[in-house]
Amino acid sequence: MTESATTHFGFRDVPVGEKAEMVRQVFDSVAGRYDLMNDLMSLGIHRLWKDALMDWIAPRPDLALLDVAGGTGDIAFRYRARGGGPVTVCDINEAMLTVGRERAAEKGIDGLTWIVGNAEILPVESNSVDLYTIAFGLRNVTDIDAALREAKRVLKPGGRFLCLEFSRLAIPALDPVYDFYSFKVLPEIGARVADDREAYQYLAESIRKFPDQESFVERIGATGLGRIRYRNLSGGIAAIHSAWKL
Repeated sequence: MTESATTHFGFRDVPVGEKAEMVRQVFDSVAGRYDLMNDLMSLGIHRLWKDALMDWIAPRPDLALLDVAGGTGDIAFRYRARGGGPVTVCDINEAMLTVGRERAAEKGIDGLTWIVGNAEILPVESNSVDLYTIAFGLRNVTDIDAALREAKRVLKPGGRFLCLEFSRLAIPALDPVYDFYSFKVLPEIGARVADDREAYQYLAESIRKFPDQESFVERIGATGLGRIRYRNLSGGIAAIHSAWKL
């Protein structure tokens, strides 16, 4: 990308070099109320979606997990509770990691390592992890394809990539209702409950800018990852994509 290249920040075009800091500011704002944010955006169903992700992973104590953009620990805690092995939680946002560390201490959860890092340039050795997960984080990355290439790089041969993300409804007739909630109701709730209309407006817009299920399959495949599958959740409001480093 050139110096003058732009990317999307929600529905706005912004310079590529500025997006990461803008996203960081959004999550600095919502870090302390991240659970509330997810509850508002998914009507509480995100907890079931994360459980579904664990069901598909089938955690094992001999499998090391790298959870990217997982600062508050939701995925890491579930993985450990299901009998999974050690977890490295990587997030670009220190405020999110602080929340995660505090929650882990309160819950008495061990086996976790916390690192600050960008999904596009992970501070992780190549061929070093068995599992890579990213939940509701990839749509906020400036260069999604670079993040996918990094996922492949850090995975061991035979390792598995899984992404849980908001996606596209399988029943298009419901789009008007979903759009009304996303662009009218959600920002108003964000303003009243979390005192942050702009953050919730951005988050709703970012969902619409993320590739649909089939387009995302193609993006994953372009990295060389194989055996790509996806599962729709709640009629396609969210989806889990799975792929392997063959």
